[in-house]
Amino acid sequence: MQFGPRVPGTPAHERTGDWILEHLRATADTIAVQSFTHVTRQGTSLHLRNFLARFRPAATERVLLLAHWDTRPHADQSANLGQQRLPVPGANDGASGVALLLGVADVLKTKPPTVGVDLLFVDGEDYGNFATDSNDVLIGTRYFARHQPPGYQPLFAVLFDMVADKDQQFYYEGNSQAFAPEVVDRVWRTAADLGYGRVFLPGVKPTLIDDHVALQQAGIHAIDVVDFDYPYRSDLPQPPPSSTTSSTSFDRIFSAHRA
Repeated sequence: MQFGPRVPGTPAHERTGDWILEHLRATADTIAVQSFTHVTRQGTSLHLRNFLARFRPAATERVLLLAHWDTRPHADQSANLGQQRLPVPGANDGASGVALLLGVADVLKTKPPTVGVDLLFVDGEDYGNFATDSNDVLIGTRYFARHQPPGYQPLFAVLFDMVADKDQQFYYEGNSQAFAPEVVDRVWRTAADLGYGRVFLPGVKPTLIDDHVALQQAGIHAIDVVDFDYPYRSDLPQPPPSSTTSSTSFDRIFSAHRA
């Protein structure tokens, strides 16, 4: 958050990517950087980077966890018309998933997993308009889906998006339940076993086009863990996320998951 909005093409975006990469180099066994250029419908060239941090890279059984690290260029859902051209700070929508994955990386550094774990930080998720044009959204994940490591077949993938609301409630996401119900069941059952049944709730609530859909289209059993009932999602201002509780709970759930 201290870098400011992480909109592709801005100095804050570049500095944030460098900072994430520095942290991952200190924790992961190997790092792969996917640098690429995406040309928008308006002809703007965006220089983007995905980061793939790998733990136990030689292991054949692997789990993929991911989040996007960019932020939305415009607060287009703001009730204040004067703010709609301003960039979204991205405290919850952007920073929370990154914070969670960096916390997981710290855990895996001190306690290596029994299976291979990949942490994917994708770029360019939130640049365009989800309602009218699919070309300029989910850019980094669609690129990764086309440029996966050779023979890459993770057991499953879990996307984390908007996971730091103070009053968290995670329901099944519709596309996740339709494509990978066994992964949804596994994650929610683990959460319940660890005492988070009041946070991870049964039943489908949102159905979203998010990064997990791009992975599903590539044949990966991917789900979305998202608290979509967040009133500041594409608005200003976004309050700082309540990351202490969420990071602790997710670290516990996915540490148990990989054992």
